[in-house]
Amino acid sequence: MQQAAATQDTASHDASQAEHATESTAVGRVLQGTLNRGLNVRHIRFMALGSAIGTGLFYGSASAIQKAGPAVLLAYIIGGAAVFMVMRALGEMAVRHPVSGSFGQYASRYLGPLAGFVTGWTYVFEMAIVAIADVTAFSIYMGFWFPEVDRWIWILAIIFFLAALNLLSVKVFGELEFWFSLIKVAAIVAMIAGGAAIITFGFQAGGSTVAPGLGNLVEHGGIFPNGFEGLLASFAVVMFAFGGIETLGITAGEAADPKKVIPKAVNTVPVRVLLFYVLTLGVLMSLFPWNEIGTNGSPFVQIFSGLGIPAAPHILNAVVITAALSAINSDIFGAGRILFGLSGQGHAPAVFGKVSRHGVPWMTVVMMAGILLVGVVLNAVIPEGVFILIASIATFATVWVWVMILASHVAMKREIARKGLPASEFPSPWWPAASVVTIAFMALVIGVLGAFEDTRVALYVGAVWLGLLLLAYRLWVKGNGRRRAELVDETSPLPVVTSRAQRSLT
Repeated sequence: MQQAAATQDTASHDASQAEHATESTAVGRVLQGTLNRGLNVRHIRFMALGSAIGTGLFYGSASAIQKAGPAVLLAYIIGGAAVFMVMRALGEMAVRHPVSGSFGQYASRYLGPLAGFVTGWTYVFEMAIVAIADVTAFSIYMGFWFPEVDRWIWILAIIFFLAALNLLSVKVFGELEFWFSLIKVAAIVAMIAGGAAIITFGFQAGGSTVAPGLGNLVEHGGIFPNGFEGLLASFAVVMFAFGGIETLGITAGEAADPKKVIPKAVNTVPVRVLLFYVLTLGVLMSLFPWNEIGTNGSPFVQIFSGLGIPAAPHILNAVVITAALSAINSDIFGAGRILFGLSGQGHAPAVFGKVSRHGVPWMTVVMMAGILLVGVVLNAVIPEGVFILIASIATFATVWVWVMILASHVAMKREIARKGLPASEFPSPWWPAASVVTIAFMALVIGVLGAFEDTRVALYVGAVWLGLLLLAYRLWVKGNGRRRAELVDETSPLPVVTSRAQRSLT
C-alpha cells in the first residue's frame, strides 16, 4: 500500500514537473518568438560588410591618409587584425548564447548588470552619432544632383523612408541591406580593378600630377612621411572605419541557424573588410601622391575619369548614396535590437520591448527616427568640417564596446574552465594571448585619442557620457535590472564514446 502510494506520489510529482517544464518551455517560446529568425548567412554577411564599409572608406580614408601617409596601410592591417579578434570573441559568445541584445547581455551575464547597462547604452550612443553623420552625408550627396533643394528635406525624407522599412519584417530588412551592400562591394571591386588597370597599362589618372605606379608609395617622403606619430594619429579614423562590424553579433537573435550562420559570417567578413580597405587605399596611393589625395576632389571619381568614363561623378555619387543608406539602415537595426535587449534586462523602459505583428521592436525604430530628427537641427548649426570630431567620439564609443566584448569573453572562458562546462563549438583562436594583446591595443587607441588635440575632446565627451550612465544606473535601475542576465547555454555536449565492452554490458 505504501509502495503504491509512493508510486502515486512519484507519478504526481513527475507530472507536476512535466507540467511546469511545459509551461516554462511555452514561456520560453513566447519570449524567443518575439523576434523572428528570418536572417540567413547571405543577409548577415552583407549586413556586417555594409555597416563597416561606408563613410569611413569613402570620406574618412582621405583624413587617415593625410595623417599617416602610405603607413596608413599598416594601420588598417593592425586595426583589422584586432577587429578580427573582437569578432571571434563575439562569435564564440553568440554561438553559445544566440540572444537579442547580444554583447549588452553578455556583459551583464559575465561582468555584472552595471557593465551590461553601460555597454548597451554606449553602443546605442555610438549608433546615434554615426547615424547622424551618415544622414548628414546623405543630404550632401543628394545636393550634388539637386542643389536647389534644402538639405533638411532630404534628411526628413530618408528618415521616414528607412524607419518605415525597419518596421517591416526582419527578412525584408535583411534583403534590402544585402542589395545595398552588394552595390557598395561591386563599386569597390570596380575601383580596385580600374586602378590596377591604370597602373598596369600606364593610363594617366584624372587630375594626377605624376605618373601612376607603385613607386608613389615610397617617393613622397617614404612609407612613414609623418613618422611613427602619424601612424598612431591615424588610428582615430582607422578604427572609426571598422566601427559597426559588431552588428554581426546582434543578428544572432534573429538568425535562422546561429550555429551555422554566425561562424561563416565571422570568419569571412573581417578579412574581406580588411582586404577592401588595404587594396583600395593601396591602389589610390599608387595612382596619386598621398599628400594630394582629398585635395583635388574625390580620388574615387578620378579613378573612373582616368578610365575615360564621362559619367564618373554621377556613378560615384550613386554609390556613396547607397553606402549612406546602407549605413543608416544598419545603425537603426543595431541600436534598436540592443534597446530591445536592454528592455528585457530592466535597463531600458519596458516600451522598447514591445514588438509588432511582424516581430519587430517598433518603439526602438521610433526612438532612432527621433534621434535622427535631432540631426536635422544639428545640420543647421554644426559646420561641415567636424568629421574628425564626430569620428573620434564614435571611435571612443566603438572601442569601449569592443573592450567590453573582450572582457566578457575572458570572463566566460574563465567560467567555462572553472565549472568544467562543455567546450565552445566556435572557440576564439590563440586564447588567451590574442585576447590580452587585443585589449592592450584597444587601450592604446583610447590613449591616442587623448594624445592629439583634434581628438582629445572625444575623451571628455566619453567621460561625461560614462558618468551620466553611472548616475542613471544608480537612480533608475531597480529590481531585476540589478541582477545578472540569465542566458541559456546552447552548447551541444560532446558525445560520450563508450567501449565495445561497455556496450556489451548494457
